[in-house]
Amino acid sequence: MKKIQMVDLKSQYDKIAATVNTSIQEVLDNTAYINGPQVHQFQKSLEDYLGVKHVIPCANGTDALQIAMMGLGLKPGDEVITADFTFAATVEVIALLQLTPVLVDVDVDTMNISLEKIKAAITPKTKAIVPVHLFGRAANMDEIMELATAHNLYVIEDNAQAIGADYVSLKGTKTKAGTIGHIGATSFFPSKNLGCYGDGGAIFTNDDALAHIIRGIVNHGMYERYHHDVVGVNSRLDSVQAAVLNAKLPFLDNYNTARRLAASKYNVALGSHPNIIIPSFDANENNHVFHQYTLRIIGKDRNGLMQHLLNKGIPCAIYYPIPLHSQKAYADVRYKEEDFPVTNQLVQEVISLPMHTELDDEQIQFITDSVLEFLNQ
Repeated sequence: MKKIQMVDLKSQYDKIAATVNTSIQEVLDNTAYINGPQVHQFQKSLEDYLGVKHVIPCANGTDALQIAMMGLGLKPGDEVITADFTFAATVEVIALLQLTPVLVDVDVDTMNISLEKIKAAITPKTKAIVPVHLFGRAANMDEIMELATAHNLYVIEDNAQAIGADYVSLKGTKTKAGTIGHIGATSFFPSKNLGCYGDGGAIFTNDDALAHIIRGIVNHGMYERYHHDVVGVNSRLDSVQAAVLNAKLPFLDNYNTARRLAASKYNVALGSHPNIIIPSFDANENNHVFHQYTLRIIGKDRNGLMQHLLNKGIPCAIYYPIPLHSQKAYADVRYKEEDFPVTNQLVQEVISLPMHTELDDEQIQFITDSVLEFLNQ
């Protein structure tokens, strides 16, 4: 059996090596390493793929979130509501901009931000909601957008884990995650469903005026060289990373299909066990793209299971072991433990198994047999 990886980027690269190498070589030949033709090509291709008017590439996913908030003109003291159960980058940029992060609990079934908790957290100072499409499943955007409209709030989608996922609205329309709110932000970190070979990110919007502002922000506030019209940053997707993304974007749907297939096989093997709660999804729809395959372990030793798997050479991880409200950097007297029952429960239960495009049946069988071996002891 091939060695099991949490994310097998080498095997993925081997299948498209010629395409990737040719794309990178074009950059080396034209030496346009910053803002070169590959960047413009990727921008246009991703706009077409997502069905969004504007894609603005940037240096990484964290920058994408920060620039989105800068572009919306949020001011120090403005409150931004987001999920407690997610990676720190989401709240990090809120704090960096001297905005006020308002962390709320998540739904136990989807692990995405709770609509009821958002409603309870809205105050006159609230200016934006940041739903995180956690692990590859889109949050409930119909109701979030309805709530935002009612309270005149911005919605910034953190789409770092759900690139390519479809969101089917209550009206039956299908839209790509990240393109529903006022603005979306994503990451092209190597392990993402669409990952480059370094850091990279992008911002999405259908708002022409907002797109114009953001294009200035990512490039030192310049629209014309040495004319600084807005306060900006230096956050550009370099041409080599754009070349990699150009090579990989045509395969994104296939990659997501492979992840869903692997998730289906995991679910069949593990779904009937009384101590496991599997992630639910519609296998016939692209509504979950499984950036992570995350189980909940009920009534058994989750940490013991993790060590058992590691001892058998099976990588696994806990996303996320500490809630944001408990992190030293974001601790606040406003937060009470009783406000986060679901998050506090999830950090004790979740475990993520290997998930990538190259998982084969033999590996999945070994992984699932190993999980069941421990739980049936």
